[in-house]
Amino acid sequence: MFRYTTIAILLVSQVASGFTLQLPIPSRAPGFRFPLTWPLQSMAEKVLEAPKWPDEWPYSEKDFVRMDESDDSVFYDSPRLCYHIDDAAVSALTKFYETALEEGDDVLDICSSWVSHYPKDFKGGNVVGLGMNDYELSENPQLSSYEVKDLNKDPVFPFEDASFDKVTCVVSVDYLNKPLEVFKEIGRVLRPGGKCIISMSNRCFPTKAFQIWLQTNDLEHIFITGSFFHYSGMFEQPSCKDISPNPGMSDPLFIVQGVRKAD
Repeated sequence: MFRYTTIAILLVSQVASGFTLQLPIPSRAPGFRFPLTWPLQSMAEKVLEAPKWPDEWPYSEKDFVRMDESDDSVFYDSPRLCYHIDDAAVSALTKFYETALEEGDDVLDICSSWVSHYPKDFKGGNVVGLGMNDYELSENPQLSSYEVKDLNKDPVFPFEDASFDKVTCVVSVDYLNKPLEVFKEIGRVLRPGGKCIISMSNRCFPTKAFQIWLQTNDLEHIFITGSFFHYSGMFEQPSCKDISPNPGMSDPLFIVQGVRKAD
């Protein structure tokens, strides 16, 4: 099993010298985030610059076990028409999308809800939501259409190959208990040269986040998410961009993204 200490060791071996890494310890409470001893914003983007990936998929099934393994459809049955990051982080994400999304793009928003955080003036082509709650999705004004599906039961997307230019996922990658299958599906539905944009913060529903996420910190989350791109075999080298709006004063926000390889 690829324990979080292994992730931390790999990070130590590749970050710039002159900083001290404070490793997480096993006794901390699930969902708690230890502070790091370096300025996080100066280091987050270095995590995926020269990653040292193990030769094979390094995780076990236990790494993706959750505290609450009850049916996700029950947990997500009640609509939550609220933001899951603070207003400053929402604004930072929307600003990032201003340049990341291009007019006419066909976009798939996975783990979607009542809001996708795209710019209000974004004029996409076919903009599709894939999420868990019908009412939430129906309230999203930026979607052309949507599909309700539990990717933790069946990670196969109900879309044709090479259907989209962009795939987005907002602060939800930590809920996917079959991430390798999901990232392969993302690669399948993206057109060559298309991009998957995963945004992440440090908020979550801890009972539904997978185990290894709760045992690791923000920098390690970047590494873990980057590894999902890598092991899918369908993307160029993933990268990270730190768009945290007010470090230390508002929610952190990191973009991990990968470009679909040419066929």
